[in-house]
Amino acid sequence: MNEVTPLPILVVEDDAALREAMCDTLGFAGYRALAAGDAEEALALLGREAVALLISDVHMPGADGHQLLREARRRRPELPVVLVTGYGTVQHAVAAIRDGAADYLQKPFDADALLAMTARLALRPVAGAGELLAEDPRSRSLAELASRIAAADVTVLITGESGTGKEVFARFIHARSARAGGPFVAINCAAIPENMLEAVLFGHEKGAFTGAHQARAGKFEQAQGGTLLLDEVSEMDSALQAKLLRVLQEREVERIGGRHPVALDVRVIATSNRRLRDEVTAGRFREDLYYRLHVMPLVLPPLRERKGDVIPLAERALRRATPPGAMPLELAASARAALLAHDWPGNVRELDNLMQRAQVLARGRSLEAADLVFEGAGPGAAPALVAAADPEVLVSDLRDHERRLIIEAIGATGSRKGAARRLGISPRTLRHKLQRMRAAGLEVPPSRA
Repeated sequence: MNEVTPLPILVVEDDAALREAMCDTLGFAGYRALAAGDAEEALALLGREAVALLISDVHMPGADGHQLLREARRRRPELPVVLVTGYGTVQHAVAAIRDGAADYLQKPFDADALLAMTARLALRPVAGAGELLAEDPRSRSLAELASRIAAADVTVLITGESGTGKEVFARFIHARSARAGGPFVAINCAAIPENMLEAVLFGHEKGAFTGAHQARAGKFEQAQGGTLLLDEVSEMDSALQAKLLRVLQEREVERIGGRHPVALDVRVIATSNRRLRDEVTAGRFREDLYYRLHVMPLVLPPLRERKGDVIPLAERALRRATPPGAMPLELAASARAALLAHDWPGNVRELDNLMQRAQVLARGRSLEAADLVFEGAGPGAAPALVAAADPEVLVSDLRDHERRLIIEAIGATGSRKGAARRLGISPRTLRHKLQRMRAAGLEVPPSRA
């Protein structure tokens, strides 16, 4: 059986027989299904449980599927929503997709269509569904601690090397907290220019500065009733640190150019790949802000210190990298030995990248050590097990693999739109890729729009 998310799928359908049939189909495939007969019942369930996917009929008594979509998107922006439509209502589904629906199913549909869409769209454990893979004893202890932290509505500071899964733990805490039904909003403080970060965090009123053509709520306001993740908070400059401290102390935010503060009901989780105590000593981070964030600390060890997670993480990454309809590769004994011998300077992120490369370069159904192209031989790595590869050859192999997938998808669906869906990319992206293929002199199979 393919790996499925441990979070349930919420099915909203007023026809009891169809609702039961859909839940049975999902159950037979290994999913856990929650059933609701109308939008009101569905929203009540969303308030109590984290779910991986919401599938809703459009025509229901009371609030219809479009209204449910809008409210679900407001409460849970990351949650994918699928609308089920009847004949003659596809145009409404297209409009709903513009409003944020992930996709739609048209009645009558078969079990395979329902399962294929669920497998493609359901939130995965590390993609925001609030689940962890913790096999190593040290990881299991951290997961138990994180569960206890989730129950206490306090500020959390998660530290650890880059790629250790700090955001994964933040989402895990949110999903197990009383705020699970509210939004989870993340902002990477290192990725936004300093002169823009204040407006992104706190919002601004129309005309507050050049280019502010309309008022916008900041990330704090967007996270009302939920959790705000301040990723790499140590990258803030000192002036913005002082403003953040005031917001955390007063539990209110004032937009740039605004006159009235907005009361906040937000849990803050901050992360950093630095030792913040050292940053305070060096004068780069405010001590008062440090203590405001350091209410409940959680320190994540690097992957090299929790080797019990390596093989399970690698197997999961392989399953995720497997093209639709294909069987995942198996790890041979030599590959397992190579993975366990490596020092993982890039942590889980490095492992995920390695498995994606291995999926492309594998020469059979079993993944051998020779198929592993490590980013670099760290201090604890076994050089004999690290395969050498010319970067130009690797890029060429990746492009060839991409072309094969595109040609297979077009051949299977007969249309560019269908191929884009099968590949999990937008039609516009597929169109650009086809243009590059033609420009390179490659034959592109005929297809409908």
